[in-house]
Amino acid sequence: MGLRRTVAVMVVATIAGCATQPATPDAALSDWAGGSRSLAKGSAKRSWEHQTFPGKVPTQFTRTRVDGRDAVRATAAASASMLRSSVRIEPAELANVRFSWKVPQLIAGADMALRDADDAPVRVVLVFEGDRTRFSPRDAMLSELARTLTGEEMPYATLMYVWCNKREPGSVIVNPRTARIRTIVVESGSGKLGQWLDYERNIRRDFEKAFGEAPGALVGIGVMTDSDNTRSKTQAWYGPVRLAGQASAGH
Repeated sequence: MGLRRTVAVMVVATIAGCATQPATPDAALSDWAGGSRSLAKGSAKRSWEHQTFPGKVPTQFTRTRVDGRDAVRATAAASASMLRSSVRIEPAELANVRFSWKVPQLIAGADMALRDADDAPVRVVLVFEGDRTRFSPRDAMLSELARTLTGEEMPYATLMYVWCNKREPGSVIVNPRTARIRTIVVESGSGKLGQWLDYERNIRRDFEKAFGEAPGALVGIGVMTDSDNTRSKTQAWYGPVRLAGQASAGH
């Protein structure tokens, strides 16, 4: 059961496709979902799904407006789930991702470098294809177990943007379960709690910083709020997530 639990939690973090249920109408049809699209020419509105996980209480995602912004409120109570959307952006077309969030408080005791404290009030998650023959023996085993248990292999690479309790912005955190999940801290500490923060990140540059290699195709994007490891409660708001059509000189 310990290994099964490890794989299940890993799958939560990597948007592998287990126990997915359709998005609620609020999440799928809201102005938030309409705004969460690629800004490239000819792009269409993406559909979003609320993905739950075996043995986990789901986080609640609700459409709302906060401070004049279309948003999704995420409320977690010892829970973990995410909103996810499938995309297909080839490596040569990767540019920037734009997102925003508002966090009222951090999760006491959370530490994404520790297996039993790996929670976060906000995560923006990007999933990439790649050559799985390059997996380490451990990651190859985890990928095969994920396929056996969920019907999908572990993604080649998963990059997350998070708000961390204490690490400096720009820090890279390697997931304690698999090196194929890496996190870039974009906000840290309590100084900016309770306000909307907007970000634009260069996907290729961040992937190369985190993994030390060029990215493959971007195939999935999600937002995730989880508090299952610390058995705590947390709440946050997400603005629309957009994939920009052109890279910029910013972060």
